[in-house]
This record gives sequence, C-alpha cells and structure tokens, in this order.
Amino acid sequence: FQLVESGGGSVQSGGSLRLSCVASGFRFNSYIIGWFRQAPGKEREAVTCINTQGRSTYYAGSVEGRFFVSRDSARNTIYLQMNDLNSEDTARYYCAIPATSSCNSWDYWGQGTQVTVPS
Repeated sequence: FQLVESGGGSVQSGGSLRLSCVASGFRFNSYIIGWFRQAPGKEREAVTCINTQGRSTYYAGSVEGRFFVSRDSARNTIYLQMNDLNSEDTARYYCAIPATSSCNSWDYWGQGTQVTVPS
C-alpha cells in the first residue's frame, strides 16, 4: 500500500485548499479510504472517509459542511476540498486506509501533508 499526499500549505483564515492523495500497490476501487489529521501535542483525529461507491461515510463534526471528500477511480486518487479554514484546522493531514468502515482506526497511511492556518 502506497499513499502519497500533496496540496498542503499555508493559507489565511477563511481560505481554501484541496489535498490530493494518489494510491498505488493495491486495488483502489475495493477499499474505503479517508483522511485523518494530527496537530502537535494532540491526538489523531479522523476527518472523513469515502466508500467504494464514492459516498462519504463519515465527517468529523468540526469539519462537516466545510470539508468535502471525493475520489477518482480512473486516477486512483482521493481529494479533500477544505473551505473556510481556521487555525483549528492546522495539522498534518494523512491519507489512510481505515481498519473498519467506522473510520476511527487506520491500517495504512502516507507521509502526510502539512496544512497551516495562522491565527
């Protein structure tokens, strides 16, 4: 399982970013996939998961209505569109394969991409 994230950066409060994750080494269309994030000194937080039919199965309450997950099976890629960002969204974001459909534990993940929203 290889997952490579991109698209992070520094953005002002209220701004938007779109993260991408290219997957390889496994049958992409057969797996639920998602994102979690981790800020320094804080626990890992599940952000969202998307099922094999392209429907989201979970959004954290803190991001619901602002973040949107999608997947492109032709490109083996998932995306995380993040809108109305605030300082609480500052974290390293990881693309990951969840251990179960409940999207709260993870079997595989990439190196992550840093998102910074200055307060």
